[in-house]
Amino acid sequence: MAEVSVRNLKKNYGAVEVIHGIDVDIADGDFVVLVGPSGCGKSTLLRMIAGLEEVTSGDILIGDRRVNHLSPNERDIAMVFQSYALYPHKTVEANMGFALKLRKTDKAEVKRRVTEAAEILGLTPYLNRFPRALSGGQRQRVAMGRAIVRDPQVFLFDEPLSNLDAKLRVQMRTEIRELHLRLKTTTVYVTHDQIEAMTMADKIVVLNGGNVEQIGSPLDLYDRPDNRFVASFIGSPSMNLIDGTVGEIADGTANLTLGALTLTVPAPSALAQGQTITLGVRPEHLSLSEAGLPVKVRVVEPTGSEIHVVFQFQDQEVTAIFRDRHPLSPGDHVHLALDMSQLHLFDGETGARIA
Repeated sequence: MAEVSVRNLKKNYGAVEVIHGIDVDIADGDFVVLVGPSGCGKSTLLRMIAGLEEVTSGDILIGDRRVNHLSPNERDIAMVFQSYALYPHKTVEANMGFALKLRKTDKAEVKRRVTEAAEILGLTPYLNRFPRALSGGQRQRVAMGRAIVRDPQVFLFDEPLSNLDAKLRVQMRTEIRELHLRLKTTTVYVTHDQIEAMTMADKIVVLNGGNVEQIGSPLDLYDRPDNRFVASFIGSPSMNLIDGTVGEIADGTANLTLGALTLTVPAPSALAQGQTITLGVRPEHLSLSEAGLPVKVRVVEPTGSEIHVVFQFQDQEVTAIFRDRHPLSPGDHVHLALDMSQLHLFDGETGARIA
């Protein structure tokens, strides 16, 4: 195992800079997820750590070694791809042991490692099968087993669950997390799915446009997003964001003008009268009431344990999650109360959190 450090890392394709001076520290044994929208640079960053992309400038350290100019097989890492990348003409056992065979590892040692990895992943009954005779989840386990037998310092996962159906994705992310808790190998995992990030990570790195927006534990990012982008990206359904202007501030409260509505909220000390702001509230922190935001029901989405309701508030959409099965129908006019202890305020110009 080893820590991974990224120092002022940049990546250019010709004259276009796609990674803009990223700094990330990954502790020994941590499970860190790189998350962000398509094109944000997360896979490029992972491939630079793996040695599959050249570094334009900056440093990558694995343990105490600077690895910028080392080939992938010299970095002591193992990578699991989205596409499985299995040899179709080799059995499960041969696929898992192939990298060790190339290293000219003793046959008995290869057998021992493959057998051990197969037991961990529940692949023992399938060792003599070919990939075509396996399900998608089993193929992904084989790809993981191939990484495990190498006993690397760092595991790298590049969207490994994207090809699986929804139920299997839930099962596999649990298995990957349990595997990490068992092996305790430093792991860097890329996904565009923020639910995967929230449920699997010790620490999340949120990327956007080649920059790091915020680094922290899943609940830190959920409860205290640094800016409007993180607030909207982390959480499903995402945080409701309503633009407004700060009116009178007095006795620790502020009047916010939200279109035609004035709402009185607790006032942070950094708030200034006349300032443009964005008010943020999570869907679970809204409730039906006699007063509050006047809204019109647009869509009702029952999920079984909850009801997700999309409302129209003035010219924008607001989503609420209810545990109770309220008899709501499209076209209904109701009011939503906001949990005042759970509000978020962001600067209208910079998008930064107002502390």
